[in-house]
Amino acid sequence: MIFEAVDALPSHVGGETRERAESVLLELAGHHDARDLKQIGKRILDVVAPEVGEFHEADALVKEESRAAAGTELTLTDDGEGRCHGRFTVPTHIGALLKRHLLALANPARHTEAELRDESGDWKSLRRRLGEAFVEYVERYPVEATPRTAGVNATVVVTLTLEQLLADQATALLDDGSRMSAGQARRLACEAGIVPVVLGTKSQPLDLGRVARLFTKAQRIALGLRDGGCTARGCETSASGCHAHHDDPWSRGGLTDLANGRLLCPRHHRLAHDSRYAMTVHADNKVTYVLRA
Repeated sequence: MIFEAVDALPSHVGGETRERAESVLLELAGHHDARDLKQIGKRILDVVAPEVGEFHEADALVKEESRAAAGTELTLTDDGEGRCHGRFTVPTHIGALLKRHLLALANPARHTEAELRDESGDWKSLRRRLGEAFVEYVERYPVEATPRTAGVNATVVVTLTLEQLLADQATALLDDGSRMSAGQARRLACEAGIVPVVLGTKSQPLDLGRVARLFTKAQRIALGLRDGGCTARGCETSASGCHAHHDDPWSRGGLTDLANGRLLCPRHHRLAHDSRYAMTVHADNKVTYVLRA
């Protein structure tokens, strides 16, 4: 690591300066791990030769950023079991931005205790919470902000028959050939970049999505003022951490208006579209869920 840092110094740096750099790095090696030492090595000229250090750092950063941009890549692979695995390489500042966004979404202050515990009742690991934050990040990305291709925004098209749309236990077909449950499709139709295509008995489209499918920013603010947060009884998730849900499902003709809308946290939103649970709306506009017999 030390010799690599010294070898990376510009060719015009003299032997005496190189020896001083090596000596300083050897001394620092006793107090820093390999990662820190690598970062210190990039700026060692600031210590042993400040007059050339800044110029060298600027030149090195330009070259490093160029290599990072050229090496940017992402691969996604579906395993055929309902999961997609991915790997990516991006410039450091993009990774830092993504991590900051996901940490904000995974912040325990945004979630109830029930949301922070896993299926066995144990606390979810940070790795699990960041994964769930990434799912929320993708699902809630504003469709209108995506580039337009062939005249439409980057959306996922879900095809299902009218019978499937209304059934508790049914499947829906995505435009890439994969499938999801009809309940999942109904949930995503509330907010995500999903365009449901409902087919009639002759496979003719009955409904290709209404323009006012998603709640507007003004409507979201109004829902936040009215509901204060998740309307599930006992849930303390704030309005900023909630989804806008249609009481009379949009997928079944429900209107996107305040009278038909309510705020639900991601967990209770999933329950609202889970056929195994019955949702009851009470006089105070709070809702409760009961597992069907």
